[in-house]
Amino acid sequence: MRVFVTGATGFIGTPLVKELIGAGHQVLGLCRSDDKAASLAAAGAEVYHGSLEDLDSLEKGAAQCDGVIHLAFKHDFSTFVANCEDDRHVIKALGSVLAGSNRPLIVTSGTGLANTVPGEPAKEDNATIASNVIPRAASEEAAAAVAADGVNVSVVRLPQVHDPVKQGLITQAITIFREKGVCAYIGEGHNRWPAAHVLDVARLYRLAIEKAEPNAKYHAVAEEGVSLRDTVQTLGARLNLPVKSIAPDEAQAFFGWLAMFAGRDSPASSEQTRKKLGWHPNGPGLIADLQQLRVSETGSLS
Repeated sequence: MRVFVTGATGFIGTPLVKELIGAGHQVLGLCRSDDKAASLAAAGAEVYHGSLEDLDSLEKGAAQCDGVIHLAFKHDFSTFVANCEDDRHVIKALGSVLAGSNRPLIVTSGTGLANTVPGEPAKEDNATIASNVIPRAASEEAAAAVAADGVNVSVVRLPQVHDPVKQGLITQAITIFREKGVCAYIGEGHNRWPAAHVLDVARLYRLAIEKAEPNAKYHAVAEEGVSLRDTVQTLGARLNLPVKSIAPDEAQAFFGWLAMFAGRDSPASSEQTRKKLGWHPNGPGLIADLQQLRVSETGSLS
């Protein structure tokens, strides 16, 4: 296949491009930066200059390909709601040129949208939370809208995707811990976040676009739930910072915008995904990667 990849030079996109090319596919990679374009071309992809703001360029890129994997997202949490609504428009634009064909569109979401059965991990076929509650649901609402217009669309829901350099929301927490001089979890810290190594996630996207199953929901989850207490204690040891528990009413002052996630128990299952795709994650676990967190001799993150 010839695959149009948005976010092709990002954390997940970089190994995904290698995964796709290694499996015999061609990649047209969206890129807005000249310096990143060089590395994208070196990986064997064709560089497509454009941006998320230029919907016409996205439509033209998608029209040239046999399928689309949409990874790009603006990760500025100060404008999170607006970013999610922008993603809704991007998905609509990408879908507009795929409607009526069998060319697959893979969009990206988060496992937290399916944490709708109390006491149970999120499952792929659970009812999902609406965007007026969790703004990121705009992406799945957009996917459903383009599916109704005849687009072969499926959704990959992400947990905390990690390696020793980046770990999703945990990377944001590390910044806060370093600023505060202490690592913290809320209450007993028994709440859990699901996780998966970035190379396993890249492989799942490749399997998903090859299968091209309409309306499929996939959970890129290797570990169903890692407790925040274990995560924070590992970070404390690696960063040489003290660790403490804080009360729920202290969370907003300590974590800021991250407080909405820091106390949430959001385990997720990938049982259905593994059966559908034959996906068997084998990368390092979250704690193992945090134990190898890249820290310079001066204590700063490298």
